[in-house]
Amino acid sequence: MKRALTIAGSDSCGGAGIQADLKAFAANGVYGMSVITAITAQNTMGVFDIQDISPEIIKAQIKVIFDDIRVDSVKIGMVSKIESIKAIGEALRNVDNLPPIVLDPVMVSKSGFRLLSQDAKETLIKELIPLATLITPNLPEAEEILGGKITTVEEMKEAAVKLKDLGPKYVLVKGGHLENEATDLLYDGENFMYLEGERVNTIHTHGTGCTLSSTIAANLAKGMGIRESVKDAKRYITIAIKNGFKLGNGVGPTHHFYELYKKAGICED
Repeated sequence: MKRALTIAGSDSCGGAGIQADLKAFAANGVYGMSVITAITAQNTMGVFDIQDISPEIIKAQIKVIFDDIRVDSVKIGMVSKIESIKAIGEALRNVDNLPPIVLDPVMVSKSGFRLLSQDAKETLIKELIPLATLITPNLPEAEEILGGKITTVEEMKEAAVKLKDLGPKYVLVKGGHLENEATDLLYDGENFMYLEGERVNTIHTHGTGCTLSSTIAANLAKGMGIRESVKDAKRYITIAIKNGFKLGNGVGPTHHFYELYKKAGICED
């Protein structure tokens, strides 16, 4: 079985972060492992507190996994502090023959809670983006990294070029925040690939970015190419969003296992 490692924060309500990544890995036929970078206190109403894991433990988690187990892909999600980012970068640079790395530059939660400290942004750009096979910023994240607004597909193309110059092999700019469409844009340094999608009328979208990036990582672990991995992940997340559900009193999660549950004949309330 192929194996994927997620390096990210824990979401106590299970819709995003480490929990979403492991669900997406499992739903897409890949064995999931995890390195926890932070613990959040959150529910469907928002993020209320955060506690970072020590850099030493972050490095130790990464080291022991790679010392013992073949890792076919890595997904990096929420890292909130300079010390955490440096720890991840140092640990990964000590790995021989790094597998594909998908970096989801999580910065601010849907409720507006800052998950990446303001002073850590430059460290993320310097330490982790150059290690990435693919980065997957949404529009607010791309704006945060580059400065300036992105409101059109043409501006997404310009942003993708600038992001590629920071060192990743591929850039996926997610257009879910566009006003009238949901077009994502994949850039390889020469060509643009447009992934058009329908806009689903739902509030239950907690964990969409985590789920998309971890699905891409799962696909890369299985040996798919970048284009095929991204295209299939777009299909998967669209179905998961369409079948997102109410969990508490706020924004519910996407449904990671909808297709599997449907095939199994599992009834849901």
